[in-house]
Amino acid sequence: MPAGWQTTPPLDNDQAGGWALARSTQGFLADGNGVLFPREWLKRQDLPVAAEHGLGHFDGEPVWLLELRHPAELPGCFWQNLRQFMLQADYPTFRMLSFAEQIGAWDDQHRFCGRCGQATVQVSRERCMRCPQCGLHSYARISPSMIVLITRGDEVLLARSQRFPPGMYSTLAGFVEPGESAEECVAREVLEEVGLQVGNLQYLGSQGWPFPHSLMLGFHAEYVSGEIVPQADEIEDARWFHIEELPQLPMQRSIARYLIDLYLARRLGRPEPELAR
Repeated sequence: MPAGWQTTPPLDNDQAGGWALARSTQGFLADGNGVLFPREWLKRQDLPVAAEHGLGHFDGEPVWLLELRHPAELPGCFWQNLRQFMLQADYPTFRMLSFAEQIGAWDDQHRFCGRCGQATVQVSRERCMRCPQCGLHSYARISPSMIVLITRGDEVLLARSQRFPPGMYSTLAGFVEPGESAEECVAREVLEEVGLQVGNLQYLGSQGWPFPHSLMLGFHAEYVSGEIVPQADEIEDARWFHIEELPQLPMQRSIARYLIDLYLARRLGRPEPELAR
C-alpha cells in the first residue's frame, strides 16, 4: 500500500489493532509524537466515545476515528484544532485529519433523523447513517465549490475578506447552487462578488477542503468586461495586481495558491507547479 494517507471503504470496527485519532469539539488529541495513538490503548483510556469510524490507512497501517461526546484530558496530551494543523503538519497528515474532521462532523450532525427525529444508526461498511423509523439515509456531506483566478494579461485579480490575515489576498470562490454547473457558478459568483464578466474558462484540477466540507473545483478565467465593484458583505477589497508585484498570498499547499503559481509559471516561462493532493 502506498505511503502517506489513503482513504478506503469503512474499516471493520471489530478488527483489532491499528492506529486511532480522537476528535472532540476542541479539535484532535495530540502529544509530542503526533495525532496517531495505538487504537487499543486509546480505547482503554475511559474516553467518552460516541462513535468509531474506520477511515483508511496511513503509511499502510489502518486508522480509526474515535468521535468523543466532549473533550477529555489525558496526561501528556493536548487538543489542537484543524486550522493549527493546517499550518504545522505535513500534507499527508493534514489530508488524514481533513477527512477525519468531515467524517466526525457528519457523525455529530446526523445522530438524529432530519425527517422524523428518530436516533439514527451507522450502516455497516458504508459512510451512511440510517433512520430505523422512516428509512432515511444520510451520507457524508460534500459541497462542490468553484475557485477561480481571473487574469488580464500580466495582471491577476485578487481579493480579500475580513477573515483574512492582514495584507493577504486570494482568488475568488463560492459554492455551486443546485442545478448549476461549475462553469455557471464561476460566472455568477464573479459577477456577484466583484461585478466583472469573464470568459474562456479553463478547468485545472480539484482539491478537497475541510472548511467546512468543500470540493474545490479550480479554474482560470479571462477578464471580459466591467469595473471592480466589491460585494459589500463578502469582499473587503479587490484589485488587479501585476504578476511581479503580488501581495501576501495563501499557503503553498492550497489550490488557491496553485492557481496563482501556475499562471505565473506559464506567463514567465517557469516550470509548472503540481497541485497538492
